[in-house]
Amino acid sequence: MPRAGKAVFPRSARLLRHADFERVYKLGRRHFSSSMTVFYLARQEAPGIGTAKPAGTRVGFTVGRALGGAVQRNRLKRRLREAVRLSRMPSAVSADVVINPKKSLLTIDFTEVLNEVSRAFVVIEQRLEGKDRQTSDKRSSGRERRG
Repeated sequence: MPRAGKAVFPRSARLLRHADFERVYKLGRRHFSSSMTVFYLARQEAPGIGTAKPAGTRVGFTVGRALGGAVQRNRLKRRLREAVRLSRMPSAVSADVVINPKKSLLTIDFTEVLNEVSRAFVVIEQRLEGKDRQTSDKRSSGRERRG
């Protein structure tokens, strides 16, 4: 049954494939907070499909067995999914994000979880927007010199 609220977390906004998780871990950057570590990587366009940059941010979660039994791990994932659903995901950048919670996420208040997820998205957006601007500035300045 669909939720009544406007905020959604559709399948297209989720990181699902193992290869995508591995790519974010190996090539991405990290943002640390008190109850989670957030890995992120700007998405590149797929070769041969088109020149348009893929839209939106995809989010995935990893909750290891060290964090508890199945009940605790599922509770962590539900809390994180809801926090992502309610927070404003960055729309200005296309990125893959993996959220890796710490055990303390089980005990803190949900508003703190929501604040940490929102703050992580703000940091990711700022860092990746700055990186995109620097890359486009370098490209445009290089074209002017050649021309």
